[in-house]
Amino acid sequence: MPQRKKKSVFQVIKLSARRIWGFQRILDALVATGLLLLCTVYFEARINQAYLILAGLTLLLTPPLMKLVGVYDALNTDRPQTRFPQILMGWTLVATLLMFLGFFTQTSIVFSRQLIFTWLLMTPIALGVNHQFIHYLLRHLQASGHYSRKAVIAGTGNLSAMLAGQLRSSPELGLELCGFFSDTRFPNQPTPAEFKPALGTLEELPIYVRRYRVDVVYLTLPLHQESQVSKLLRDLQDTTACVYFVPNITMFTLMQAKTYDINGIPLISVWEIPFSDLQYFLKRIFDILIATAALIILSPLMVAIAVAVKITSPGPILFKQKRYGISGQEIKVYKFRSMTVLENDSEVKQATKDDRRITPVGRFLRKTSLDELPQFFNVLQGRMSIVGPRPHAVAHNEYYRQRIQGYMLRHLVKPGITGLAQVNGYRGETETLDKMQARIDYDLKYLRQWSLWLDMVIIFKTVLVVLKRQNAY
Repeated sequence: MPQRKKKSVFQVIKLSARRIWGFQRILDALVATGLLLLCTVYFEARINQAYLILAGLTLLLTPPLMKLVGVYDALNTDRPQTRFPQILMGWTLVATLLMFLGFFTQTSIVFSRQLIFTWLLMTPIALGVNHQFIHYLLRHLQASGHYSRKAVIAGTGNLSAMLAGQLRSSPELGLELCGFFSDTRFPNQPTPAEFKPALGTLEELPIYVRRYRVDVVYLTLPLHQESQVSKLLRDLQDTTACVYFVPNITMFTLMQAKTYDINGIPLISVWEIPFSDLQYFLKRIFDILIATAALIILSPLMVAIAVAVKITSPGPILFKQKRYGISGQEIKVYKFRSMTVLENDSEVKQATKDDRRITPVGRFLRKTSLDELPQFFNVLQGRMSIVGPRPHAVAHNEYYRQRIQGYMLRHLVKPGITGLAQVNGYRGETETLDKMQARIDYDLKYLRQWSLWLDMVIIFKTVLVVLKRQNAY
């Protein structure tokens, strides 16, 4: 008698990738709440009303605050351990808000300090383990093919290859990519490896979808093939597949792209302000706290620098230069004067190595970036942020905006004292167009990937860069 094939646990409980993906946020909240209750039982032997209220608040606050710092935006990464900084940042926000509520309501004294400390320390570790397990579960489901929906791509262009790569690296979508249907780009040539398996031509697509019960069809055809797209859509109406049209807008610099609608008319944002109102508020609070602390701690040093600048060379202590701020509006940026000239006209020459315009004191200030300290006042004024694209002189802006695509997108946010470009080797002089292009690429990457954690990482790396005195003169 033939033996029946043993079913895996995943088949028995009928887990699907889409269900797991949908419950990820709930699972995080349950892990944090469950760990609190376990700690309460261990330390207190019983769960009283105060701990139940704390558990309820944890259950409500954990998902939105984790989402705020980008935990769930990174779930498609191949390395879940790279999400731990976001998990730690999100849990820090949860803990900070809970402690603030306890202090404000004067109820923090009813909780065991040992219990709360143990819980706060163990929870991010438990959340990291939870994400590691979920990642393993999704990978297993993707490899086994169980409970995955079948998908095909209509089109064989660059957009098709990009979409295929995302589908194959995103097990949480629960999609199995069956292959491609050619739009006759390779009539007499072998099909390139990135477009295999090749399943046929576009004319054969509806028949294949019906015969093999395909669940999802992605149309990645150019907009100029409107008649072909219309015919495909008519033919696919005779199937039960979900059909998605993928517009080819990857030629543009996408910035926090989202979808909207106005009374049923679909919209796709190509670029927009990358912060929500809440994120902008948190970043502003972060800026105020850091700038205030820096000015208090560094005030004796700033006084000493001011005296040194004044007595060693003629001219004002502060150099005020017009630069572009948020939305391209002109702002005045403060620096300790480090040169014998005060260039602020239509032509501004960048400082170079061994520049004779730089004073002896100014050379030291520029090497150590101490000339930038007055910009903390710009931060308190709301003109700048601690972290963001570095502001350029107006003359440089007018020059580069005509030569670098997407240059002005960096002005969707406030300029910063430091930025992602500066900690990646593009600090100081940018004597070639390629170097400025690389700096802008990093600025736009910062806008696309912003989080409070990223700001903190950049600040830490800035300290290291300043200590090494890289590219500063």
